[in-house]
Amino acid sequence: MPSTISNTELEARVGASLKALRLDRNIDQRTVAARAGIGLNAVKNLESGRGTIRTLVAVLRVLERESWLATIAPVATINPLTLPRGAAPRQRARRRVAQER
Repeated sequence: MPSTISNTELEARVGASLKALRLDRNIDQRTVAARAGIGLNAVKNLESGRGTIRTLVAVLRVLERESWLATIAPVATINPLTLPRGAAPRQRARRRVAQER
């Protein structure tokens, strides 16, 4: 079910959450940038909703919230009893073929 929130709005929410966390920890942007080994503008961009995954990971490490990354795409657990013998884990996705009516 698609979300009604645009990508831009979602990115802005993530940036606002990071800014709130940083302020809650009473750390300024310059300190976060120095500890993360990134530029000040990279932190500003991330908090504005415009950043890269590399910047996000670096800032999350500084704010001691790397655990957030585990919640992005949790790996589904597979019950071995439901797999056929000799079945290997999927290596790639396949394009869906349109069904004829």
